[in-house]
Amino acid sequence: MSMRLSNSVSGAIRTFAYFMTSGSHYMLNDIDYLSLCSDEPSLVEQVYAILINTLVLDDRGEVVNFTHAQKRATDYIRHYHDPSYVVIPAYEDWELELHGIPIN
Repeated sequence: MSMRLSNSVSGAIRTFAYFMTSGSHYMLNDIDYLSLCSDEPSLVEQVYAILINTLVLDDRGEVVNFTHAQKRATDYIRHYHDPSYVVIPAYEDWELELHGIPIN
């Protein structure tokens, strides 16, 4: 049985993508993260992995923690920009995991 992402998941990813690429993410107002991201594509890859890995869905597929998932993702940029910034709690391995591409 094939399943599609819910509108909630699609909307969460789309919204995050918009604010990341427009340079207007409210959690990063004080950082020129567009320059960082354009110079470091692997940074963008990791940020989206964190966002998607940390999204939690209810039994209907609706995102229940979008603000938290964004905070985890944007904290990675904040720490990358300023290594003295401490991410609390520290990332767990599953949050940072980069999954392989689909075979088909």
